[in-house]
Amino acid sequence: MTNRQIVLDRLPQGDKLAPDHFALKVADRPVAGDGEVLLKTRYISLDAANRAWMQGATYRSALNSGQVMAGGGLSEVLVSHVPHLKAGDLVFADAGWQEYAVMPGKNLSALPALKPETHLLSVYGIAGLTAYFGLLECGQPKAGETVVVSAAAGSVGSIVGQIAKIKGCRVVGIAGGEEKGRWLTGELGFDAAVDYKSPEFKRRLRAAVPDGIDVYFDNTGGDVFEACLFAMKNFGRIACCGALSQYDGAPPPHGPRGIPGLIVTKRLNLRGFVVMDFDDKREAALADLQAWVADGRLKVQEDILEGLESLPGALIGLLAGENRGKRMVRV
Repeated sequence: MTNRQIVLDRLPQGDKLAPDHFALKVADRPVAGDGEVLLKTRYISLDAANRAWMQGATYRSALNSGQVMAGGGLSEVLVSHVPHLKAGDLVFADAGWQEYAVMPGKNLSALPALKPETHLLSVYGIAGLTAYFGLLECGQPKAGETVVVSAAAGSVGSIVGQIAKIKGCRVVGIAGGEEKGRWLTGELGFDAAVDYKSPEFKRRLRAAVPDGIDVYFDNTGGDVFEACLFAMKNFGRIACCGALSQYDGAPPPHGPRGIPGLIVTKRLNLRGFVVMDFDDKREAALADLQAWVADGRLKVQEDILEGLESLPGALIGLLAGENRGKRMVRV
């Protein structure tokens, strides 16, 4: 009848996230009341946004010291006091880093019985939908165009690049290290990969896109964003999904230089988005994603770690680029 929780013990103050920012605590297992459900956590999603929430309010409330670390995941309904959910149903819930949670049932929906169920967190979850809508709705790629994606070996980026290939584009992935680059071009079918850690990164990027970039899917911000910005073609589109390079540690000394004039002269379209913007198109997106996985055109890479205690290290490792594909923890 206990509930193990990972608590954000103290907020990072300009320093990099470390294990001692978290604490493992044991509380009583909660009890569901009228209109509520009791959930048992199966898998917790690790996302760069987890770190961004520590910096202040975004599309959700800021995190505070002493509270259960926020995070979404795949949970099983144990007890339900709402008619549309029953014991045994799986739901995606923002239940936090803990074994059990009680939540209002009105905001939860039963997920389809798909195998493996981890795909509900990766390609059919926020990662896959973010990739789908960010590329197709914001980037609007056309067959024959050049698409560049940063953090290309991550959960979102690896799917973005594959969807762009399905749509007939030439795809260049930016990732850290030669091994990830070989994986992108060898297994996922990217046309080229560029290592952002290389001292010759900018030269290699320009060599990979000699005619410029039509669509850039930005997961990182910072120097990578700046390099791609200056390589954009006229009327290029940039889908601004995240700023991984900006989340952990001290803020950068400056932002990208020359933006206003460059955007005007190249007539660029930069669009920020969050996946909830496209809830009305969710079912059509899932139908496409399922079809592409079924026919082998979209490969799914998952990075699954074990145990609630591994969550702080899993997030720190994700921020350092350890993972390939969607990182999650089996609780």
